[in-house]
Amino acid sequence: MSDKHDKYSINNTDYTVGQDNVQRWGFDVHNPVFGISAGLILLFLVGVLVSDAASAKSVLDGFKWQLIGSFDWLFMWSGNIFVIFCLGIIVSPFGRIRLGGANAKPEHSRLSWLAMLFAAGMGIGLMFWSVAEPVAYMTAWYKTPLGVEPMTEQAAQLALGATMYHWGLHPWAIYGVVALSMAFFAFNKGLPLSIRSIFYPLLGDRAWGWPGHIIDILAVLATLFGLATSLGLGAQQAASGIHHVFGLSGGIGMQIGVIIFVTLLAIISVIRGIDGGVKVLSNLNMIIALVLLLFVMFDGLSIIIHTIPQTLMAYAENFIPLSNPHGRPDEAWFQGWTVFYWAWWISWSPFVGMFIARVSRGRTVREFLTAVLIVPTLVTIVWMGVYGGIALDQVINNVGSLANEGLTDVSLAMFQMFESLPGSQILSVIAIILVLVFFITSSDSGSLVIDSITAGGKIDAPIPQRVFWASAEGAIAAALLWIGGTEAIEALQAGAISTGLPFTIVLLLMCVSLIKGFSTEKF
Repeated sequence: MSDKHDKYSINNTDYTVGQDNVQRWGFDVHNPVFGISAGLILLFLVGVLVSDAASAKSVLDGFKWQLIGSFDWLFMWSGNIFVIFCLGIIVSPFGRIRLGGANAKPEHSRLSWLAMLFAAGMGIGLMFWSVAEPVAYMTAWYKTPLGVEPMTEQAAQLALGATMYHWGLHPWAIYGVVALSMAFFAFNKGLPLSIRSIFYPLLGDRAWGWPGHIIDILAVLATLFGLATSLGLGAQQAASGIHHVFGLSGGIGMQIGVIIFVTLLAIISVIRGIDGGVKVLSNLNMIIALVLLLFVMFDGLSIIIHTIPQTLMAYAENFIPLSNPHGRPDEAWFQGWTVFYWAWWISWSPFVGMFIARVSRGRTVREFLTAVLIVPTLVTIVWMGVYGGIALDQVINNVGSLANEGLTDVSLAMFQMFESLPGSQILSVIAIILVLVFFITSSDSGSLVIDSITAGGKIDAPIPQRVFWASAEGAIAAALLWIGGTEAIEALQAGAISTGLPFTIVLLLMCVSLIKGFSTEKF
């Protein structure tokens, strides 16, 4: 690769990693990204805590739904573009490019690498929604996909297909665009591991000025709000499970206790770093998830031999109708579910994308995108076919509390399904452990990402800085639950999702920038 064509090399910019950083009190932070991000987070917290949580939720919800209603077409078409873009890169000559250069070697085994991708990407979400979402779609808990008649055979099939649609290629393509862009510009072009670096081909040295500051600040806010929201909602699920299994109170005290426990373990993990913390927990995640999956598969073997193929076929058959935002008979459903999900995945993409990039040096672009898109989608088909399939079978045959009581509490749906299976107590205990470990991996990997962004792209931030962000996530979630309960957490979620609109534009520009960067490589 010659200097003449390497237009985006760090050698052709005066910027050096960390040049704008301030070192004080054991921190090494970027000025002004750290200060403005922390200030805006504090301002948001004060605003929510001082005002009535219900009012804050109402205002932010109104803004969120206005965005979703006005820009549903943009979210939907952008998601489609990201899938086509990633699949196109896989089969193109660009797929031969190796992240880190021709001689780069992977830093992690393939199994550990895949475990970290999956745990950071959406592991906890699958625990929360793999039962509740298919049941919601079939029973018209909030509308039905494509306007299908609820509680019919067609509704059951479409429930599995629509659930898979929300957790399949589209979200992973969103993550893949961000992750590949960051990995390429950091490892192949020597730029800082930060969102702003992706736009160097478009912005030039302005990427190190205010345009870049704004991009990184948005990434920090989206990541922290998304993580705090997940911690709050996840604590509610874990507390509900503990109450359901052991009879202990699942109230606010238990929920905050769960957050404190998860945050303390996350702090230990971020202190130990990726190899000693995140990788170990991700591998543990996959082992526990596999054990739980095998137990449930064995219990429902006669059901899942039909529902796993059914999930795959329903996903394939309805992929195009569910991807089309125009002339839909189910506008309320696809805005309330699909567009909401796309905005949520996009708001999470800086966090998940940067983490995936950080652990993917040495992989070819083709291997990288195949692992990020295809492998998780195939695993999710099995997961949804098992959990969603058994849950729908219980509802159809009027078996257990999930059928008799319905979705009275989404956080309890999986535990309700377990009630009608052999060894339900053991399954529930394993599920609670898995939920907690997934929380820890989300928190510690997210903290490492925020550390890097607020450290000007440095990969190894000082330990006090790692502890600060891991503690901040837990403190925000706990404070919001304590003061405003579920309404405060949902207000935070609405705020996080609202960042999805500007980041949609950012991701589309990433695709352009990445192709410009690829065009300078020899392969």
